[in-house]
Amino acid sequence: MEYYSHILVFHIISFISWFAMLFYLPRLFVYHAENMDRQEFTDVVKIMEFKLIKYIGNPAMWATILSGLLLAYLGDHFSGGGWLHLKIFLVLTLFAYQIYLEILRRKLEKDECQKSGKFFRFLNEYPTLIMIVVVSVVIFKPI
Repeated sequence: MEYYSHILVFHIISFISWFAMLFYLPRLFVYHAENMDRQEFTDVVKIMEFKLIKYIGNPAMWATILSGLLLAYLGDHFSGGGWLHLKIFLVLTLFAYQIYLEILRRKLEKDECQKSGKFFRFLNEYPTLIMIVVVSVVIFKPI
């Protein structure tokens, strides 16, 4: 328990970093999809997309997940109410969402993605909704 607060700070920073990527990558996809006819532009965006997910998204995701599990273990939250189970389920959906973003990124990289900018704008709303629910569940512990 001595390091619980330090791990919590690390978890919050990781969470913020992960969500920065989850918010920004689909926005890059919008620009990419809407400018497919501008090769110079899409070449730059492809590099940005790759670096964003590889150097920020993936490390932040793993840091969030691992520090969260460590906090749950140290705080003995696994034996508590169902709020933690709901949070873990929601985090798993974000994990799946990030995998889907990577699949889309690879298709865009190969110029094989036919999704529209409107599709990516809609897709970009998912992490916001999940974030609202996760933060509410952690604060209010309704179940």
